Amino acid sequence: MTLSSARMDNPSFITVPVPLGDRAYDILVGRGLIESAGARIAALGARAAAIVTDDHVGPLYAAALAASLEAQGLRVSVTTLPPGEATKSYASLERVCDAVLAAKIERGDLVVALGGGVIGDLAGFAAAVVRRGVRFVQVPTSLLSQVDSSVGGKTGINSRHGKNLVGAFHQPSLVLADTALLDTLPLREMRAGYAEVVKYGLIDDARFFAWCEANWRGVFAGDHARDEAVAQSCRAKAAVVVRDEHENGDRALLNLGHTFGHALEKITAYDSTRLVHGEGVAIGLALAFRFSASLGLSPQADAERVEAHLKAAGLPTRLSQVPGSCGTVDELLDAMAQDKKVKGGALTFILARGIGRSFIAPGIAADEVRTFLAGEISA
Repeated sequence: MTLSSARMDNPSFITVPVPLGDRAYDILVGRGLIESAGARIAALGARAAAIVTDDHVGPLYAAALAASLEAQGLRVSVTTLPPGEATKSYASLERVCDAVLAAKIERGDLVVALGGGVIGDLAGFAAAVVRRGVRFVQVPTSLLSQVDSSVGGKTGINSRHGKNLVGAFHQPSLVLADTALLDTLPLREMRAGYAEVVKYGLIDDARFFAWCEANWRGVFAGDHARDEAVAQSCRAKAAVVVRDEHENGDRALLNLGHTFGHALEKITAYDSTRLVHGEGVAIGLALAFRFSASLGLSPQADAERVEAHLKAAGLPTRLSQVPGSCGTVDELLDAMAQDKKVKGGALTFILARGIGRSFIAPGIAADEVRTFLAGEISA
């Protein structure tokens, strides 16, 4: 089957709508979606598409995607960047913006992000600012990007001051989550993405967390559980985004584990050989539940259950597992002070009263965090 001839009505694909009025779009989930990507993207009505990808994904899929778009009559360009978190930089943003402009992409045309979360965030941000906003499509190729970063319109780059501090809210026009693309994903990246899947159960869906405990092996193996996990994660995120598109309230819950995780990423200088985002999130989830238990908010048994499941899936759960060093207590606190949820200089955490019962906890005293982290570092 060629890409351009693939059927667009495959009943095995799962559609998750994101009803945001005139910015509404669909997330399509299933195996083999890349085969109909050209026709689906062309159906959005653009005349040209600028594909942005990286050196890992590009050689696998960019030429075929470009050919499928050209077969639909679109003018296509391809920009390929180095892989890794360091690519979410001002220099890379300039390069992508210039490439999109050189390709003469107009507001009615499309930027197509073909890659993981780094490419999606970067390409989406470029789309948000070029010509004050052009449309874009997410074709996420990692589990983490399929269940999290490709959905919801958060785009951006990192600063020396912290992660994702420069960016914009810019919703995609379509998300194509081809779960077959994960078959060749390195195990470490699958595990990292799985941390974000677990997160959705821990936020407000204890039944989904229990489902994860029973079905996580199928997610990794690529059977029907993978499609269900991606689709349910997208449904959960879409529901929150519709309620709070610009993170003025409930959307902050999606950052469960991220205050700790982002601090660890900054301390490790976004060096993916030491720590990738999902690993930071996994440690952050475990820390959030242990911190909640230490404050008397959540049962200790729930913190132990969360840690046990993350460990079973091969994910780190302790500061001691950060290669090199997790930093000092002061370094961790300083990194947390740049978190986007800080208000009036006070730390805001996403904590839990139990599995599936997370909540926004503003104004947590720095001394309490310091005491907790000191104990975790020495553990």
